[in-house]
Amino acid sequence: MHLFDTTTLLAYLAAALVLVLLPGPGTAWILAQSFAGGTKRGIQAGLGLETATLLHALAAGLGLSALLATSAMAFEFVKYLGAAYLVWLGIKAWRSGDADTATTDADASKPRASGRSVYLRSVVTGVLNPKVALFFLAFLPQFVHPERGWVWLQFFVLGALLAVIGFCNDLFLSFAAGRFGRRLAGGAGRWTQRATGTLFIGLGLRLAMQQRG
Repeated sequence: MHLFDTTTLLAYLAAALVLVLLPGPGTAWILAQSFAGGTKRGIQAGLGLETATLLHALAAGLGLSALLATSAMAFEFVKYLGAAYLVWLGIKAWRSGDADTATTDADASKPRASGRSVYLRSVVTGVLNPKVALFFLAFLPQFVHPERGWVWLQFFVLGALLAVIGFCNDLFLSFAAGRFGRRLAGGAGRWTQRATGTLFIGLGLRLAMQQRG
């Protein structure tokens, strides 16, 4: 038995592509990591974000999305948790930008964040990304057909396709930002950090004020 018909699959791929290309917390996170640590760090962040996408898909398949859809308390908890995390990321980015004003040659010897640390923080960022959560909550179920069987597998396959598309976009952003990041050292780099921080704080406040549909 086929899980998806061609029309459904093509429609989903188009919707997934639009979701990936729309700027959001994930885009800001990849750019911030690539500017700060180069292409390699951006790719590590992308792997973490797309791992989170697979976790969203698994949760949806197990029925956790249904819980969020029917429980106002659960929805509010996830919403405010995600908003608080985004604001925290924004404040941290601002503080990093301020710290850059005192950067000296001696600071170059300081160890950078490990790949494991970047990956794990990116998984958390992706899990709390409201754009992805709402996609799995409100939109993806339209492409799942229980009569075809294996509902959890349908969710996971659709999530995996979204992760693949997302990682392709992550690679592009990582290479572009990683290449230009070196040219943004000094004052320009400081303002890039501050702009990223402002974006995260704005996204967090916007999420906190969002009403349940």
